Amino acid sequence: MRFCTQADPTRFINRALGGKPKQSNPPSKRNLMLIKAKTLQDYQLDSIDGKFASIKEFLFDDRHWAIRYLVADTGNWLAGRQVLISPYALLAVVNELKTISTKLSKKQIENSPTLSSDKPVSQQFEADYYGYYGWPTYWEGPYIWGNYPSIARDHAKRGKSTPGGKIWNPNLRSTRAVNGHHIQAEDGEIGHVEDFIIDEETWAIRYLIVDTRNWWPGKKVLVSPQWIKRVSWNESKVFVNLTREAVKQSPEFMEESLPTRDYEIGLHQHYNRHGYWMDEPAAPLLAL
Repeated sequence: MRFCTQADPTRFINRALGGKPKQSNPPSKRNLMLIKAKTLQDYQLDSIDGKFASIKEFLFDDRHWAIRYLVADTGNWLAGRQVLISPYALLAVVNELKTISTKLSKKQIENSPTLSSDKPVSQQFEADYYGYYGWPTYWEGPYIWGNYPSIARDHAKRGKSTPGGKIWNPNLRSTRAVNGHHIQAEDGEIGHVEDFIIDEETWAIRYLIVDTRNWWPGKKVLVSPQWIKRVSWNESKVFVNLTREAVKQSPEFMEESLPTRDYEIGLHQHYNRHGYWMDEPAAPLLAL
């Protein structure tokens, strides 16, 4: 995936990493590209023959906490249908223009498997959807993207997969529906989910933004999905293996800026946790 500026649509946006890491962890193999889910909901989706929708929300699975579909609001076009766009279809996030370009045509989208707007996403629909587009499935294999450790959009560049993983049943959740869920620490409630921070390259949810104002006024903090013990969807509660005091003393998240790698390292050091970037494979980049 490419991340473009308005002035030069062939260049990646290079967000500063904030200097050298303060620990001996190896640096990430790629630039840090994080964005809030609510920010992306203002973006337009662009097909190869023009804009076709805005982003309504995101569907993620509760196993890897990865975005599996962007839910498109197509207005009067394809009314009554849920139009889902997989990250496999995405080419570039153009932040200055607030658009996400795809490699799909409107005809392809129109002829894709149909799902009524009032129906949940079933395994059969997903199998038909992925079969229609010819993409590798994500629900079979050991990695976040199935048998591949990253989104392999270019078939010729996918390289060797790692087959043999068990098939698992994706339980897809809506970011819009999970907003407001209560966050429960080991010794009491600490706040509620306000938003999500998404990795624009892997489409993993890296953090939940937690508003603690009902417990600790004026502070927002980040919680990694890796620190979640379980989720009670019926109770709208997310249980984390952190204490209230540890959260209270954690680095504050400032809304006006996104996390730098230095911030992430400091956050993980505070909780004495392993950074996700230490195990992350280098993602192949797709040339347009």
